[in-house]
Amino acid sequence: MGSKGPLDIHKEGDKIPSIDLFEDSPANKVNIADLCAGKKVILFAVPGAFTPGCSKTHLPGYVDKAGDLKSAGVAEVVCVSVNDPFVMSAWGKQHNAGGKVRMLADPAAVFTKQLELGADLPPLGGLRSKRYSMVLEDGVIKTLNVEPDGTGLSCSLADKIKV
Repeated sequence: MGSKGPLDIHKEGDKIPSIDLFEDSPANKVNIADLCAGKKVILFAVPGAFTPGCSKTHLPGYVDKAGDLKSAGVAEVVCVSVNDPFVMSAWGKQHNAGGKVRMLADPAAVFTKQLELGADLPPLGGLRSKRYSMVLEDGVIKTLNVEPDGTGLSCSLADKIKV
């Protein structure tokens, strides 16, 4: 079995890459593979914190539905964006995400690039994440829902996720 390149990692049935993301500050690293080990996790990604669709619909939907998702066996709900950890923390506080959705920063887009789920969005500063959601079981991608245009609000929303 050869090693997987970036183009092979973002499919259902693949393991999530072992990459450090950041929570609240650059000092608080969270390895996403370790976080997902041995449990069911929903991870969703957005093009940018504080952007209209992300702030009005995407994040609030997961915050509102977090209790139902956790009752259905989801251990963690995680939001990832190509922003710095301070921005993600402030955005999470604005939406009362504490204890419901973990706000993880991918400041250099390392995770986003590894998954090949980046989008060049110059008005948002260049490389950002496409909008998507995934269900992970023990670090394996069980379902992956990437918005057809990378930024729309349809298949990756909280009310569409199947756990």
